[in-house]
Amino acid sequence: MRNAIVHILVVDDYEPFRRFLHLKLQSRPELQIVSEASDGLQAVQKAEELQPDVILLDISLPKLNGIEAARQIRNLHQDQESFS
Repeated sequence: MRNAIVHILVVDDYEPFRRFLHLKLQSRPELQIVSEASDGLQAVQKAEELQPDVILLDISLPKLNGIEAARQIRNLHQDQESFS
């Protein structure tokens, strides 16, 4: 059995916490942070562009809160599935 790499998008407006998560996650070879975002709009854009396996998403974000960003990301995913 092959070890799969899990691609992660980290979204938090507090840069020291993003850095902390990055340090913790990079110690696991099966986890790869593909990008980071500091607001909800960036999260939606990067999620659409990169299609990560996991998104670690803060709910209190500028420009677009994490709850609404999650809704938009979910809708993007559902739209993509309907075209498959």
